[in-house]
Amino acid sequence: MKFSHLLVDTIRNSEIPLRFEPGAEEAVAEPVIKLLKAWVAIHDPESANGDFEYGQKALVVRLLNELDDELDLPVADA
Repeated sequence: MKFSHLLVDTIRNSEIPLRFEPGAEEAVAEPVIKLLKAWVAIHDPESANGDFEYGQKALVVRLLNELDDELDLPVADA
């Protein structure tokens, strides 16, 4: 599942007391995704000097790819 699909489904299933026009869920999700991408990106270390920073950089790249829908979200077994 792509992050944007998960977010749109969550918005669609929420109890927001508004009736959305077709495509409105995506319009609401867009600024949320933009905010999340900016928040994740500020945690990207400028230079990786050790294992912690390399791991942090790898996680930041992974999360940004998921927010861009370039990667599917990992699925946990229930």
